[in-house]
Amino acid sequence: MGKIAIYGAGGFGREVKMLIDQINEMRCKDSQLNFIGYYDDGMEAGKIVNGFPVLGNLETLNEINEPLGILVAIGNPKVKKSIVEKIRNPHIHYPTLIHPNVVIGRDEVNIGEGSIITAGCIITVNIRIGKHVILNLGCTVGHDTIIGDYSSFMPSVNISGEVVVKEGVYAGTGAKIINRCEIGEETIIGMGAIVAKTLPPKCTAIGAPAKPVKFHE
Repeated sequence: MGKIAIYGAGGFGREVKMLIDQINEMRCKDSQLNFIGYYDDGMEAGKIVNGFPVLGNLETLNEINEPLGILVAIGNPKVKKSIVEKIRNPHIHYPTLIHPNVVIGRDEVNIGEGSIITAGCIITVNIRIGKHVILNLGCTVGHDTIIGDYSSFMPSVNISGEVVVKEGVYAGTGAKIINRCEIGEETIIGMGAIVAKTLPPKCTAIGAPAKPVKFHE
């Protein structure tokens, strides 16, 4: 397999490295992911993170001249999108990473490039997940749901059927989205919130039922 690196050497980046290790444990040697290290604008090149080097920053990444798969391990949707838009190197591609124990229905499930699906997730049927989406530990996605690009769901988020999530949504740990709701673009859903009605774009919503408490640009 080609070389692969992680952008972001923080906590979630290290968890994505763990995910790579778990995928490799289930594969034969010839098909394993060849992880080479991290890229991070907040760390000095050469620093060792759990046994692997920080290879450089965004500028370095844009200068490499060989194929490289990059996993953008950033939870904040706005920051994640900004990083992807700044990577203009034609040698870079974005693998989709799915933990071996994830349950995925056989019927009409599409997952976009660069998305990261971690251990314990369940994705049922007739679902479309966009690019660079994060489903953290133990998330569930019900039938006929659409999830927009760059959205991030923290551990144990439950999304019921026929939900539409627009681009760049962030849902905190343990949030629940009831069926047939729509979440506006760049909306933030607080930890443990229960979304029972459609939420407008660019708001922060908390509580049970979740209600917007502020709006942002």
